[in-house]
Amino acid sequence: MTCEQTLIEQLQAANTDGTPLAIEGGGSKAFYGRACEGRPCLVGGHSGVIDYTPAELVISARAGTPLAELEAVLEQAGQMLAFEPPHFGTTATLGGTIACGLSGPRRPYVGAARDFVLGVRCINGKGELLRLGGQVMKNVAGYDLSRLLTGSLGTLAVLLDIHLKVLPRPENDVTLVQTCTADEAILRCNSWAGQPLPLSGACHTDGQLHLRLSGSAQGVAAAAATIGGDTCEDGPDFWQRLREQQLPFFQDDTPLWRLSVPPAAPGLSLDGEQLLDWGGAQRWLKSLATPEHIRDVTAANGGHATLYRHGDSNGTVFHPLPPGMLALHRRLKQSFDPAGILNPGRLYAEL
Repeated sequence: MTCEQTLIEQLQAANTDGTPLAIEGGGSKAFYGRACEGRPCLVGGHSGVIDYTPAELVISARAGTPLAELEAVLEQAGQMLAFEPPHFGTTATLGGTIACGLSGPRRPYVGAARDFVLGVRCINGKGELLRLGGQVMKNVAGYDLSRLLTGSLGTLAVLLDIHLKVLPRPENDVTLVQTCTADEAILRCNSWAGQPLPLSGACHTDGQLHLRLSGSAQGVAAAAATIGGDTCEDGPDFWQRLREQQLPFFQDDTPLWRLSVPPAAPGLSLDGEQLLDWGGAQRWLKSLATPEHIRDVTAANGGHATLYRHGDSNGTVFHPLPPGMLALHRRLKQSFDPAGILNPGRLYAEL
């Protein structure tokens, strides 16, 4: 019996019995979201690249495929997962990456993880095999349910196969460093965002603004002359450590919050240390302030706050939903997983 058949039978039995299941891939992102209890549903064995057509910029792989293995295949053809997903460990899988919907430093300049998902094969909570979206870059009629599953943390379906759009690796990368305050960094990044500059990363930490430029050698050189700053010789290492949360900023057990706000939002008046990423659109906060206060301040600036690490995983991790949005989430959960067996409570206690 194949791993896929085993998973289908496991979900059908759990749906009949009402047994909650905790979906497990490589476990590298088990910290993310609310605590979830249930019988383990192991998907890591469903692994391997299914199809790869470099000329079409499309790759298909099973959900249990190690992320490092997939990226190595792409690198041989001079291509990459443009949304630059974090691994958070050697066991990271493609399925876990898409289920969490996390993106790295390139996200504001090339798109989020969901923007590169063309289609999926998955199993819903009733044990039914579904094919959503497509395998090529073309318009698909109807609702784009494959992208809906991106970031759903396994609460709607178990991913089996994922079809992704990929991009060529840049010909050249240069990282520049400027000394400035966080407020100055926000102003500069928003000014440059309106110009035809090949930005692919913008992070402010410890009084320094790191800027990554990616593209042709000539284009990067011209942009570097326009922006100015000192060249950072260990640029690739800096962006990898930022992506994997290995910079000194992340190295303690203070509750870590991810604040998503408009890029031009001014500095947030919150106790604690902050690191700015995505040109100011993503702000990491280490703080002992109450969740209510952090969320109130973030919402007042047009954003939302997620308790990312080192907090109460049994509490409210993601920003509370307005009543209308919560009702929509409940209807989606009912449609995909009527018995409520898939990762119950991982996103919200009500789901």
